[in-house]
Amino acid sequence: MKPAPFDYYEPRTVGETLTLLAQFNETGKLLAGGQSLVPMMNMRLARPAQVIDLNRLSELDYLKVEDGELRIGAMTRQRTLERSVVVREGWPLLQEATRYIGHVQIRNRGTVGGSLAHAFPSAELPVAMTTLNASFVLRSAQKERVVSAQEFFVDVMTTALDSEELLVEARVPRLPTGTGYSFQEVSRRHGDFALAGVAVLLALDTDSKISYARLAFTGPTPIRGAKAEAILLGQKSSETLFREAAQRATEGLEQDSDIHASAEYRRHVCGVLARRACAEAAARATPGASR
Repeated sequence: MKPAPFDYYEPRTVGETLTLLAQFNETGKLLAGGQSLVPMMNMRLARPAQVIDLNRLSELDYLKVEDGELRIGAMTRQRTLERSVVVREGWPLLQEATRYIGHVQIRNRGTVGGSLAHAFPSAELPVAMTTLNASFVLRSAQKERVVSAQEFFVDVMTTALDSEELLVEARVPRLPTGTGYSFQEVSRRHGDFALAGVAVLLALDTDSKISYARLAFTGPTPIRGAKAEAILLGQKSSETLFREAAQRATEGLEQDSDIHASAEYRRHVCGVLARRACAEAAARATPGASR
């Protein structure tokens, strides 16, 4: 199929983009990597009257470290995250999660900002960003604001972005030194959408007790495993501990049923993955390094 007719705009600056957004906020759509919007337009599930192509916005294509944070421009390609030495050394969870996104060809085109703004339930970057306590810079023609990842993801494919706002940057704080990490997911085939996924961060003190714990699951939105984090803190790593934390974290965990898997199955797999990810993150952590 082919998309319905639309007007095409190709802004060269963020300012020009925000002017177009203000003008067409009810009828226009932003085009970044095009991995989601173009298929939806081809199937006529989306029929924007205007398409605003962001691919000439070179000012939003960057990776840099500033004030102890990783700053990621919204038009940075996912493949750039995957291959970055800076990301590998300082934010390895982000790199590990990115490798699960589709195939290399997908990551070559897909953008960080596009994935976050699309907020698809099984997407890897929203879960990783939530676990990493990231924040996002949202800009309109009138103002700029910073929203935490937990506030940003509101519902299935729904975010805190206003119709006139553009996601311009993700900010990811530096982790405690020696923090262990793990990202795991299950899909029917390599490159398919995840049926369930989990991200974990653990830091250990000099007595090898867990001093820092962050955990999040895929779901309608990224879901923090606060119950698991509370159980883990102050305890020594063990299979029994990780099993208990995973069990508590997935009790009543919100998941959806569809043609691919039931909510019950997804909940069970989240528990299995959480246990495995906690064990891997603990094994990767350096005791006492985060002091």
